[in-house]
Amino acid sequence: MWRHLASNTITFLIVGLAGAAGVIAWGVNAYSDEGPLEAAICLRVEPGTNMRSVSARLEEQGAIGSASVFRIGAEYSEKAGQLKAGSHLIPERSSMSRIVDIVTRGGASTCGTEILYKIGVNAVLAEVRELDPATSNYTELAEFDPTAESVKIPAEYQSMRARADTRYRISMAEGVTSWQVVNALNALDTLEGDVEEIPAEGSLAPDSYEIAPGTQVGAVLDRMAAAQAAILAEAWENRAGDLPLETPEEALILASIVEKETGVGAERPQVASVFVNRLRQGMRLQTDPTVIYGITEGEGVLGRGLRQSELRAETPWNTYVINGLPPTPIANPGRAAIEAALNPATTDYVFFVADGTGGHAFAETLAEHNSNVAVWRKIEAERAAAQN
Repeated sequence: MWRHLASNTITFLIVGLAGAAGVIAWGVNAYSDEGPLEAAICLRVEPGTNMRSVSARLEEQGAIGSASVFRIGAEYSEKAGQLKAGSHLIPERSSMSRIVDIVTRGGASTCGTEILYKIGVNAVLAEVRELDPATSNYTELAEFDPTAESVKIPAEYQSMRARADTRYRISMAEGVTSWQVVNALNALDTLEGDVEEIPAEGSLAPDSYEIAPGTQVGAVLDRMAAAQAAILAEAWENRAGDLPLETPEEALILASIVEKETGVGAERPQVASVFVNRLRQGMRLQTDPTVIYGITEGEGVLGRGLRQSELRAETPWNTYVINGLPPTPIANPGRAAIEAALNPATTDYVFFVADGTGGHAFAETLAEHNSNVAVWRKIEAERAAAQN
């Protein structure tokens, strides 16, 4: 009898252990396998939230199959106490293991609301945007000019500024002047410590910069300057041979002219080749953006066409009057313009004019150029007639 009882007990233990092993194996697979989420979601974790409430919300939203397995896995991986507040993008079919990693990793919020400050050539805008996790596209909630006098601040901006997980970015466009950058940064209520001294023209890199509330304006400018210095140094190191440029500073001047002459990225090398060929041949550059800079000195936009008297006026930047390059850049060029200036296309072009499509028609001879100009004048006349 005792022998029979012992035998049954051992059998039950074996079955129990086998069952437990099966449960553990199932749990491990469930934790690491592809999840049930059919479309990406944005999971917001408030400060003070615990893993239990997060796992319950994930289960309710169909992101995980078992809140219990999720919590056990987080505990086993020693991440249960590392939950980070913020807005976290949970991609479709994410495993529990991946979700635990996402919500405990920290760093900037990966979804939710973003305030983007856009410093453009013609305007400065603050945009309140929200990411749609299903499409990875932003939806604009509000927009205003933070530099305008008596500006009305949208309620959406105020409410998002109060959220701890809101992301902040500054986007600086190519061709913006240093004065425009400083004027815009000083106007942002997210930044502190206004700056009066304007950095050297061309010394700031157009790019996107993530910031935190309370960041000093000077610190942002330092980041922009360091980025531009690195870009210029790399491009100068990899420059083409036999360029009519003696220093990286001259390359930056030429790049700024290329930047202001075309908005079509693909033709920057061709535009650069025109100016390089002119420099080699001792021809004046004769480019309108340098005349405009001589009038404004980078402080704002001219907002009208050039007058003949201005084309003839003597300023340090007027390349219709001076020989060679102007003394300073006329804007902050981007990486592509700098690389084009130092690796221009191999052409014999010395002329170009607008072609009516946003780009330019290039020419090697004056006769070809005059023909292209005639085509452009006809396009201008037709557009003017259509507006009347």
